[in-house]
Amino acid sequence: MSTELPESAVPPPTGAGESSPAPTRRTFIATSTAVGGAVVAGGVIGGTSFIGPEEATAADGPPSSRVSLTVNGTRRTVTADNRTSLLDLLREHFGLTGSKKGCNAGACGACTVLVDGHRVNACLTLAVRLEGTEVTTIEGLATRGELHPLQQAFIDEDAFQCGYCTPGQILSGVGCIQEGHTDSPEEIREWMSGNICRCGCYVKIVRAVESTAGRK
Repeated sequence: MSTELPESAVPPPTGAGESSPAPTRRTFIATSTAVGGAVVAGGVIGGTSFIGPEEATAADGPPSSRVSLTVNGTRRTVTADNRTSLLDLLREHFGLTGSKKGCNAGACGACTVLVDGHRVNACLTLAVRLEGTEVTTIEGLATRGELHPLQQAFIDEDAFQCGYCTPGQILSGVGCIQEGHTDSPEEIREWMSGNICRCGCYVKIVRAVESTAGRK
């Protein structure tokens, strides 16, 4: 930035015995701007940080909490960012990728799991709020190598195509059966309406849930 002043702003020379006149408003503003710009530029070029070490440390480490919960019969304890969803905890921390991330907004049901036997959208559930709970995912339904009856029914009824929504559909179906909302195909469809199947396998999904409920 040039600090050279226009000719009109330069005060006339004074004699040896004369005192320097006070700076004009124009010269004061021009000089202050030049000095301020140099200071800022020097700070940026030199890498000067205006953030203290305590603030920098706080910025580097987001708030986190320690949480213990039982997942598929195994007690798990982890320290996680307070913003971590149950879905990300399962997939990223525990390696349980059966629960799928679809819309990540609670609208498709692909991430449905059971928490203390109740259906929840894992993408909308904060992990830090689940202290002491029991979580069941699709990986935990089989018992001693035998598929859960609803898992077997999905195979028997050919109730899936791409399979992406299937884990959430099955967990939602298990919850629907446990809640007793299986008196009719219409009731099943109503209580399973939060689970979307983009392949359109709804008829066979309802049939699988109905047949499984009938054997209970």
